[in-house]
Amino acid sequence: MNFSHFPDFLPEEPETPVSFFFEDVAFDLPDEQALREWLEAAARAEGRPIRELNYVFCSDEHLRSINVEFLDHDYYTDVITFPNSDYGPGFSAGEVYISSERVAENAKTYGVSFYHELCRVMAHGLLHIIGYGDKTPEDEVVMRGKEDYYLAALEA
Repeated sequence: MNFSHFPDFLPEEPETPVSFFFEDVAFDLPDEQALREWLEAAARAEGRPIRELNYVFCSDEHLRSINVEFLDHDYYTDVITFPNSDYGPGFSAGEVYISSERVAENAKTYGVSFYHELCRVMAHGLLHIIGYGDKTPEDEVVMRGKEDYYLAALEA
């Protein structure tokens, strides 16, 4: 029997590949469309177009509970990523959880605006989804360089 006439069934591509959700926090996310376009352009520049990427903004406690439950890490962090390979190799897909409280604290520490730090963490999450790591000093240098590059493109 020849089944070549049946299409390959991949997950349906969402209307907007980048979505933003607020779990237990609320703040204004300025110009969501510009952020979507920026993230999509960064992923394309890395050769990994976005098929579906969800950003979930939440509290420190919510993100810590995710860290404990899924990663067995009992500490606060600003971002956790969960890549999704359902679309196959060469695409970016997954979920990025961001603590807006940790972002606000980091912004104060580094002397930057909340929005600037939020965008840095969003880029960081995307880069993890694409496959970049930051566990070694060498990987961290590459990650920071990519973050700076894409932040500069957003601010241009």
